[in-house]
Amino acid sequence: MRQVLVLAEGTTGTRRATCALLTVARRLGAPAVVLGGPADPAGTALLGRFGAKTIYPMPAPGPGGQSAAARVEMLVELARRTSPAAILIASGRDGLEIAGRVGVRLDSGVLSDVVDVLDGPVAVQSVRGGSYLVRSRVVRGVPVLAVRTEHITVVPDPATPAVRQVRVAFPAGVYAVRTVRPRTGRTSASPELSTAAVVVTGGRGVGSRAAFDLVNRLAEALGGAAGGSHTATELGWCPRKALVDQVGTIVHPSLYLALGVSGSQRHCAGMRGAATIVAIDSDPAAPIFRLSDLGVVGDVHQVVPELLAEIERRRAQPVISTRTVTEA
Repeated sequence: MRQVLVLAEGTTGTRRATCALLTVARRLGAPAVVLGGPADPAGTALLGRFGAKTIYPMPAPGPGGQSAAARVEMLVELARRTSPAAILIASGRDGLEIAGRVGVRLDSGVLSDVVDVLDGPVAVQSVRGGSYLVRSRVVRGVPVLAVRTEHITVVPDPATPAVRQVRVAFPAGVYAVRTVRPRTGRTSASPELSTAAVVVTGGRGVGSRAAFDLVNRLAEALGGAAGGSHTATELGWCPRKALVDQVGTIVHPSLYLALGVSGSQRHCAGMRGAATIVAIDSDPAAPIFRLSDLGVVGDVHQVVPELLAEIERRRAQPVISTRTVTEA
């Protein structure tokens, strides 16, 4: 049975996205996980629970596991050695970049916006923000599939993976790559955008970089993650990694608040999986209102401060404990 290379999310591959890719990989062949760092017992056990047959750790000493360049080199080298049935990568900003670079290096076809994979492999793709689905197949080289893992139901299938060390001759340029994390002044306890239960996103209607602090404050007050629309990220009001979009981060929180977001197709494709959607915008004809469960037509700069004040007021209220006594 041919291997199916799965690029792990994170360094150890213990995120849900990796487990979803393993669920898909089992349909196509023997899943083999490519890590971004060394293997550890807990990570190996979890990957084995979801069917990993082989685990390839990042060689050491080597470049940091978060380096996209290092992961590209690993995937290309392993693909040339093993001739896999497919290469599966979680969609997202980094995932799409890696998929494209691997496809060029291997002279292979790349398919994105994949929401399911059938035997073949045949990719089921979401088109125009989920308006319809198409089935596609790569006709040259190793199929490279960028999968939107939030659409995959994770199913365990226990296996005992073999950890195999590989020697990769990384080019000098790969070792020169450094991951630089900006200092935002925000607490590191903030939840990850892709898995947050509450997401607050700001768009053009927020008005400016200074005013975008309203988005951050509301997200912090609700214990959620802050995101931005395509326009907000392009204008530099928030980090590009905070982009909630069809080609950015796909979110599926319990509560999604859109502040000054008009609701383009590409944005809606990134958040339509939210359980409850609340939109605040001054334009009553904004497309986001057609998708929202609750809509507020008003100025974000007036509505959000009142919402923050109400949150603080309710938190300040004493907690009253009630007890019901039943007499015989």
